[in-house]
Amino acid sequence: MSKQWTQIGPGFWNLRGSFKLGGVLDIKTHVSLVQRANGKFVFLDSYTLPEAARAEVDALTNGGSEVEAVLNLHPFHTIHVPQMQADFPNARHYGSARHVVKFPDGAWQSAPVEHADVQAEFADDLQFSLPQGVDYISANENVHFSSLLAYHPGSESIHSDDTLMVVRWPGPMRRLGVGEAVRFHMTLPQALHRRAGAADAFEQWAQRLADDWGTANNLCAAHLANVTASNNRGATIAERIRLALAKVQGTLRRHRRKYG
Repeated sequence: MSKQWTQIGPGFWNLRGSFKLGGVLDIKTHVSLVQRANGKFVFLDSYTLPEAARAEVDALTNGGSEVEAVLNLHPFHTIHVPQMQADFPNARHYGSARHVVKFPDGAWQSAPVEHADVQAEFADDLQFSLPQGVDYISANENVHFSSLLAYHPGSESIHSDDTLMVVRWPGPMRRLGVGEAVRFHMTLPQALHRRAGAADAFEQWAQRLADDWGTANNLCAAHLANVTASNNRGATIAERIRLALAKVQGTLRRHRRKYG
C-alpha cells in the first residue's frame, strides 16, 4: 500500500484522513480496508481516497472489482459516502437509517449496517459490537457518541469511530514515557438513555467489550490517533478500555442518581 496507508496487521490497513472542525482544527478521520478469508475486500467507513491511495487500492483489489462491501459504521460520518459509492459502484453499501435519510438515492442494501443479518454475513472475518444504554442515532445532531465497533481477529485490530478515542499527549509527555490514552467520547452524558438501568447497561457492555476482544493489540480510532502494537509502550488495548470505563464512573454515578 502507499505511504498514506498503514498496514496494521495481516489483511488490515488503515488510512488517516483529514477532518477539520470549522475548517481550521484538523481532528482527523479514518477508513480501514480488510481482506477477507475469501480474498475479497471490505471497507470500514467511507472516505474520499487521495489519488495515490486509490491507485494502491485498485492494484490490490483488481481495479476495485474485488471490493465486496462498504460498511458505514457511524451514523454521523456521512460526508464521503457519495464519493465512495461512485468509486466502488459494484460493492454492497451498508449504512444506518441516518445514512439512508441523508442520501435517499444512494445504492443502499435494504438491511441497516447494525442489523444482526448483516453482521452474520461478515462473521467469518469480523466481529461487531453496538454500545448499549446509549442512542445509536441521537436526536441531538451534536451527540456523536455511538458507532458500531468492528473487530478483525486476524489482525487483532479494532476499528472505532467516535465511541473510543485515542488522545495523544504532547511531545514532552511522550518523551517521559506517557503514551496515548484511550477515552470514551465526551458526549457520553448526553448519549445515555434517560431511563433507569442505562448506566448499568453501558458499563456491562464496556466490560464485555474488553473481555470479548481481549486479544486486540491494535485500536484504530477515527479522530486524533491510533494505538497499535508497533507504537504501544503501555497497557494492552483491553486494559486501556477498562481504564476508559473507570474514567467515566462519575458520569455513570450521576446518571444513576438521577434515573436509577
